Amino acid sequence: MDGGPRPPKLKARISPVDRFGRSISPIVLDAAEEIVCRAIEHAEQLLIDPAIAATLLEEAASAVSRVLQSRRALHSDRIRDLPSYLFRAFIRRVNRVKRQQLIEEAGLALRLKEVPRSINPKVELEIKILIDELLTRCDPKTRDVFYRRIQGFSWKEIGTSYGISAHAAESSFGQAIRRLAKRLGFRLTDRPLEKD
Repeated sequence: MDGGPRPPKLKARISPVDRFGRSISPIVLDAAEEIVCRAIEHAEQLLIDPAIAATLLEEAASAVSRVLQSRRALHSDRIRDLPSYLFRAFIRRVNRVKRQQLIEEAGLALRLKEVPRSINPKVELEIKILIDELLTRCDPKTRDVFYRRIQGFSWKEIGTSYGISAHAAESSFGQAIRRLAKRLGFRLTDRPLEKD
């Protein structure tokens, strides 16, 4: 077997300027359009997006254009195989991008290993939604006491803000929760609440 149907041959054009606005000489532009398909296929094999590959080829072409202009000013020899020279310049840029991707992926993997596995954002979100729904059925005082408790206020501090004792604040909150549970059809056993 030959591996099945193949995608149609890639047709791509190179811009006469790179993303920084630097121009590409006509000779180098012709060489870039000659190797564009090969360059993008090479980048795709390394799992680099074709658009990024095209941008890298444009940057390489711009750099080669500047090299040719500087050599012309120095009256030195011309490059013998311009498409190959350009492809090597492109490969250097692709390798740099791939190396950066690998470093970022390794860093992400390390950060993921440091995060405890028990954290599940979906479960936390569902619990928050459930609590918010339950609190909408409570009176404003019970909601206020609940939010103060989860912010770390003690029963004594909550009681002081309402002008009652710590025990009265805790008892009042417990009774409100029991009434809510009864309305929802739950049966709570009487258990002492956590002490400060």
